[in-house]
Amino acid sequence: MKTGSRSGSTALNAWVRALSNTAALAKQPTVTFPALIDSLAEEHGDRPALLSATTSLTYRGLAERSNQYARWALANNVQPADVVCLLMPNCPDYVAIWLGITHVGGVVALINTNLTGDGLVHSIAVVAAKHIVVDSTLAAAVEMILPLLSSDVRCWVHGTGPFRRIDDDLHQYSGDRLAAEERRPQSIADRALHIYTSGTTGLPKAANISHYRVLEWSAWFAGMMDTTRNDRMYNCLPMYHSTGGVVAIGALLVNGGSVVIRPTFSASRFWDDIIGNECTLFQYIGELCRYLLNTPACPRETDHRLRLCSGNGLQPDIWEAFQSRFRIPRILEFYASTEGNVSLYNCEGKPGAIGRVPSFLAHSFPVAIVKCADQGEPLRDESGFCVRCAADEVGEAIGKIVGTDGPNMSAFDGYTDPTASNTKILRNVFADGDQWFRTGDLMRKDGAGFFYFVDRVGDTFRWKGENVSTTEVAEALHACPGVHQAVVYGVAVPGTDGRAGMATIIAGSGFDLAALHLHLLDRLPVYARPVFVRIGRALETTGTFKSVKGALVRDGFDPSRTDDAIYFDDRSAGTFVRLDADLFAAICRGRVRI
Repeated sequence: MKTGSRSGSTALNAWVRALSNTAALAKQPTVTFPALIDSLAEEHGDRPALLSATTSLTYRGLAERSNQYARWALANNVQPADVVCLLMPNCPDYVAIWLGITHVGGVVALINTNLTGDGLVHSIAVVAAKHIVVDSTLAAAVEMILPLLSSDVRCWVHGTGPFRRIDDDLHQYSGDRLAAEERRPQSIADRALHIYTSGTTGLPKAANISHYRVLEWSAWFAGMMDTTRNDRMYNCLPMYHSTGGVVAIGALLVNGGSVVIRPTFSASRFWDDIIGNECTLFQYIGELCRYLLNTPACPRETDHRLRLCSGNGLQPDIWEAFQSRFRIPRILEFYASTEGNVSLYNCEGKPGAIGRVPSFLAHSFPVAIVKCADQGEPLRDESGFCVRCAADEVGEAIGKIVGTDGPNMSAFDGYTDPTASNTKILRNVFADGDQWFRTGDLMRKDGAGFFYFVDRVGDTFRWKGENVSTTEVAEALHACPGVHQAVVYGVAVPGTDGRAGMATIIAGSGFDLAALHLHLLDRLPVYARPVFVRIGRALETTGTFKSVKGALVRDGFDPSRTDDAIYFDDRSAGTFVRLDADLFAAICRGRVRI
């Protein structure tokens, strides 16, 4: 879709709406998103708020359900700032639970439903959780790690399971608006959620999400997408992430719209769902768009009421084909990170760009791209300051941290681990004493001001819509008998987004490839398991014994570039199979699913 005066006008309107929606948030410091729900219920009553295949909640029903969960929290002595972990698939109650608990001062940690074992233990421990609420379908994973958790943690199950049923207890609590004596003093600066991000240092980090950030995301995207009470958002993204769990929900609810919630994405059911539920919007990640484009054409794929889709990661090579084939009127591509202060919006619909900052807002959204040295650290000039990249030059994107005396868009609230928070702050960047948030993402900016994503800095890559920590995967590999050394990296696979995980390992006696496969099934979520494994003879290291990955990344998974054996995780066969020229060609041509 070409940009022009009309798209420019549309873009300007989007920015004006978003700015208008968020301008007054800090002026109402006691009005949180959970507190808005009762007011929205009065305004919209029996209009649908959250719709699913099994349970649906009107605005009044959502307010009542969340008030019941608030009273459950009070009855079970959830104190202000106490953390309750939530481990559930996408459903309306997911929203009601975190709304209710945070309404009375609790903090809800949104746990990745793919986690088991050590990763799950870590995610619970790192937030010092007092309670865990888990769906019956995931209760076994929690029961298995109970001996490794603090004895003070209380577990609750939604549905049948090994713990006390929270849904049974709920019936004893009223859904009426909370009385004055039940409310606790609360500010938008207070913590509401923990949402996890992979980062580059191993196991997931828990980002601190304030009530202000929840309100800001909701109001900002409501303006960007121009949501109304007549809109229906299709949301099949994981609700333990900020986009699926807050943005896609809040941006519709604040203006009286509805959200159609599905547990997972299904390419085969997607258009039937969109059309059958009369959706006008959907939230995407790039992989979702590619999956849809790879499906056979069907008559219903253009018989929809969509006016816009919003998301991130839509790659340039499929953008125009995706928009044309499915007749999507507008695409709102954006860039943001859960914990970060850098946000970019491509309101013009320029294919391939992740956004730009209008010139009249550059002072309010200070974003820079700085040159990087060989090891990924920012390059400094003779004065000790960072060096800005020229147009179309690749470097790391950073955002200025402005103001620490109250919540604002440029703030960085950090993680539960102060050390991890400190590593994300770059100091004395362009002036003595200034502070900037490190995105960890390599970008370039063209002469017109559009930003383009290039890659991740350091040891994290993106696959299947998730950030994968190479350190975490390497630790899992090293725990397997017979693995002496392991280095993990991402490799490009034609026709896919992100990078597929690949590991080069040095094996000794006792190593067994089939045992490795089973070991990884138990240790890692599906998106983090290496797609390719290379059995090497030695690993090149630096003087400080860090693995040198450059040559391995360049070799990729092409068996013709090395004498080492390379194996492919054949999900259909449930095992690693030797990669030869024929299989390599089939993968590159998209004939083998990975």
